[in-house]
Amino acid sequence: MLRKLTLSTITFVFLLFAAPAWACGGLVAPNGTINLVRTTTLAAYHDGVEHYVTSFEFAGGGGEFGSIVPLPGVPTNVERGGDWTLQRLVREVTPPVRTGLQAGAAATADFAQVIAEYEIDALDITVLKGGGFEVGQWAEDHGFNLPPDAPEVLDFYASRSPIFMAARFDADEAQRLGQNVGDGTPIHLTIPTPNPWVPLRILALGRQPGEAVQADVFLLTDREPALLPAAGTRGFTLERSVAAADELLFDLRSDQGMEWMPARGMWLSHLVIDTTASELTYDLAIDASGAGQPSPRMAGLPVSARVVPPPSAAWFVLGGGLLAAAFALTVIGTRRIIPA
Repeated sequence: MLRKLTLSTITFVFLLFAAPAWACGGLVAPNGTINLVRTTTLAAYHDGVEHYVTSFEFAGGGGEFGSIVPLPGVPTNVERGGDWTLQRLVREVTPPVRTGLQAGAAATADFAQVIAEYEIDALDITVLKGGGFEVGQWAEDHGFNLPPDAPEVLDFYASRSPIFMAARFDADEAQRLGQNVGDGTPIHLTIPTPNPWVPLRILALGRQPGEAVQADVFLLTDREPALLPAAGTRGFTLERSVAAADELLFDLRSDQGMEWMPARGMWLSHLVIDTTASELTYDLAIDASGAGQPSPRMAGLPVSARVVPPPSAAWFVLGGGLLAAAFALTVIGTRRIIPA
């Protein structure tokens, strides 16, 4: 049984700034005390398994808020992640200055199926299976206040994968547990899938067309991957695509839950999203082999879309931001509930 709490949003992310952000998701707060800022997420892929790491950060205020995150498949495990994996990745791409960081058909049931429930610190997490309408109905039945564009966005994701994650963060519970402003709760999802996939469009949920959307996505794969959309597409930039340094992999492997990572031989990609809500109409589709064509359908693009290789003639893959992220959708509610 999950704790009683009022609802406000749905999504997963790691906040690097003063307010909470969600990995690959939007955040809605009517009182203006919670804002969506730049998000950071890691999506690593090895031996047919995607490891998605993101974090909820307590940024003050009271009440409860949460998010809904589209997932590529059913997680085999959802656990508390390491405390500094995301920070280490950020440091890798922004080193300090020195003087001397499975898709499937949408479900057709009349209601969303609860697959699993988890409690991690002040977070209540529910993994759901259902179509866009069913998941939206579940959210409303559990006190979520969906933004006007939620039905379209939920259908957009459910047409490719019927799996979603609803996450509720109780700020009052976080205070009771002694979490301070700026403290984060890292979440690590383990998801078997033929290829990794990172939802990006969800970041624009509930936003005005001209509103800025910014995020950092880190990808770690066994080899340089192929990606869709191509770098340079509507505010989508490949900032770095290099062989991951052994020192970085050693540091990541030493954090909680990261022992699965190979000691060497992985590829690091750093993707930067800096665009407006009206332009962010795509997701990140990946071919982890680096030799094929990522699915335009999984990227939310026309079937005719094609990958354009970067100057190095290589392709990229590794996702990162929340949960993340990320993977997320947000809503706000006010009445207290006990999920079924």
